[in-house]
Amino acid sequence: MSETPPSRRLPPLNALRAFEAAARHLSFKEAAEELSVTQSAVSHQIRQLERLLGASLFRRTGRGIELSEDGRRLLPGLSEGFDRVARAVAQFEARRPSGILIVSMLSTFAMRWFIPRLHRFQAAHPDIEVRISAAVRLVDLEREGFDCAIRFGSGAWPGLRADRLFAERLIPVCHPGLATVERPLRTPADLKRHKLLHARLRPDDWRVWLHAAGIHEVDPSTGPVFETRNFVIQAALDGLGVAVVDPALVSEELAAGRLVQPFPTSLPRDGAYYLVCRDVTAETPRIASFRTWLLAEAAASAASTAPTPSESAADAETIEA
Repeated sequence: MSETPPSRRLPPLNALRAFEAAARHLSFKEAAEELSVTQSAVSHQIRQLERLLGASLFRRTGRGIELSEDGRRLLPGLSEGFDRVARAVAQFEARRPSGILIVSMLSTFAMRWFIPRLHRFQAAHPDIEVRISAAVRLVDLEREGFDCAIRFGSGAWPGLRADRLFAERLIPVCHPGLATVERPLRTPADLKRHKLLHARLRPDDWRVWLHAAGIHEVDPSTGPVFETRNFVIQAALDGLGVAVVDPALVSEELAAGRLVQPFPTSLPRDGAYYLVCRDVTAETPRIASFRTWLLAEAAASAASTAPTPSESAADAETIEA
């Protein structure tokens, strides 16, 4: 009888993954967060692995844990093995031009910018189904099963490819009938006669815009607060007050006259929207097709909402003042 191949005598995969993660982080807690299990589950899996191998893999110290000599011998091979599995799966997926593409993004961006354009991607790529997951937090693409995400920030996310879509600006917008003879909106100083609309998740937008505009007699904290900018935009459409938002999020409303920009002052913000994906999957056909389409849409959007020369001059004059 032939000897049983070593691969058939492997300990449980979950136990090996728990050890590899805990050994990389030197933390059971961080390993549990990476694997989306409890810390006690990680401890249980590692104890099981130690019993099966007949070796102690960790030593507890006053500052936490450290690898034993046996643990240091085991870790490199396991890490290399899991890396090879990840590459094999990515290479397999790269051969599939169609399928499901799962994208994470902020809910307001999804509702106000992405979904109104999605029909054009579906028409061009009917074999790719885009699924949207709205999340405020920074998701882990690999661990949570996302193909890519649209994030706002500096573009510096280790281990991820980031393609810049467009920068953010802030402009005031309101219902066209909000201004009256008694309560005009001719200059930013007139905002003191109106309610400012706020998003709880973007608490500083009015403060930074008013500061840049040189307006100090308007309290940036007054006015109703809504959960997201999507609610703020709807409140502005209903005439409840003045919002300050990125024009890319309200381009259709501005073009149709449902919202107006009462004065030209706009504020360029630090940071931009980016499409991000893992380096190892960046060139898969689905993601590459999605990136090409998204970058074209972003370029068209940026061009359509760019400030006019008169607005740019007014911005510079206001900010210099």
